[in-house]
Amino acid sequence: MEKKTVYIETSIVSYLTARPTNDLLAAACQKITSDWWDTQRSRFSLYTSSLVTEEAARGNPDAASRRLNALSDIQLLAITEAVVALSKALLQEGALPKKALDDSLHIAIAAVHGVDYLLTWNCRHIDNAEMKPVVRKVCTANGYVCPEICTPQELMGVDENG
Repeated sequence: MEKKTVYIETSIVSYLTARPTNDLLAAACQKITSDWWDTQRSRFSLYTSSLVTEEAARGNPDAASRRLNALSDIQLLAITEAVVALSKALLQEGALPKKALDDSLHIAIAAVHGVDYLLTWNCRHIDNAEMKPVVRKVCTANGYVCPEICTPQELMGVDENG
């Protein structure tokens, strides 16, 4: 059986490689991301994009190096004309705010390339429960299946105990 596919969005690699923090919510996201990376990622075929590598390269050079190193073995998906068109549709139809161009591109890349899951901690724009139905509707209207947008906590699978 072929592995399901996962698009790794920038927030995942950011939490994965971030220095420890005293912020409880951020620390929890870091721990969950690290656990997913260590125990679950091998169950999936991972993909990302040049947009993620560009975002990961920004900021503190040491942090950027850690992020880029984590992404180094992950195959890049192309930002095609179809991706750009779907991204524009997501913004025009109000699935994401106009200022969230990069976020619309992440969704469009995953949808156009037929990726099963888009893994993110961006719950403001990408994994927003109120907007996901709109995102799915726009993807469908444009001929694509929307990836399942989720956090690492939601993609932990089940163990033999259920």
